[in-house]
Amino acid sequence: MGLWALQLVLLAGVPAAILGVLGLLIEPARFWLLLPAVVIAVVGAVSALLFPRLWFRHHRWEVTDHAVYTRTGWLFQEWRIAPLSRIQTVDTVRGPLEQRFGLATLTVTTASAKGAVKIEGLDAETAADLAEALTFATQTTPEDAT
Repeated sequence: MGLWALQLVLLAGVPAAILGVLGLLIEPARFWLLLPAVVIAVVGAVSALLFPRLWFRHHRWEVTDHAVYTRTGWLFQEWRIAPLSRIQTVDTVRGPLEQRFGLATLTVTTASAKGAVKIEGLDAETAADLAEALTFATQTTPEDAT
């Protein structure tokens, strides 16, 4: 499940829980509080089930001996290529939710005006291994030897 899908569950779950508690406590407004709570909970549950599949289908990444490739997007697809010879830094970032679920985001910074290439939702160990491998590979590119 993608990190943003977990955030969506939290964003839907908190208002649904608050409306549910208020609906149980305020009897005259019970129907008008419980109805949106149920709607929000159902929409959040359906989104939590569907969005990870969509995210997995439309986000790809690959690291070769020559470059880091990423593809993102659904309606507007973006294909990014970061040649190893252009990589300046490789960072891993782990926010609170990523730490909780053992995930990480790998950020590959180049001199591109488009910004860094990000690979989100990686297993923390995979991200650390990939960062180490990219750091080693960028130090041994043919452009550095000349």
